[in-house]
Amino acid sequence: MPQLSVWYFRTAILFLIAGICVGIYMSITHQFEATGAHAHINLLGWVTMAIFGIYYALNPVQAASRIAKIQYMLYTLGILVMGPSLFLMLTGNPALEPVVAISSLVTFAGVLLFAVILFTRKA
Repeated sequence: MPQLSVWYFRTAILFLIAGICVGIYMSITHQFEATGAHAHINLLGWVTMAIFGIYYALNPVQAASRIAKIQYMLYTLGILVMGPSLFLMLTGNPALEPVVAISSLVTFAGVLLFAVILFTRKA
């Protein structure tokens, strides 16, 4: 399996752990304001990263490219910042809205870069 797939799967499981921790926190405290952060961490962190990992496992030539590694770093950075900042913003810190906005755009740039890989690179 390509190393990039391993990175994606390992990062995905860490985001799943984080997402579950947010869910447990919300359940214990009965404070569900952070539901959006919980969903983003699980869907963008766990599910989407696992799908990226599967794609690169099935396309090892793509996984070996420099653009794929840049895409991993960009997407991971975006979610790594967006998840906690969104959680904090939703739980009462509106000053973090610009951080959420910028990290969302970074995450989106990672998605767009993946689209470039899918549509322009030879498999």
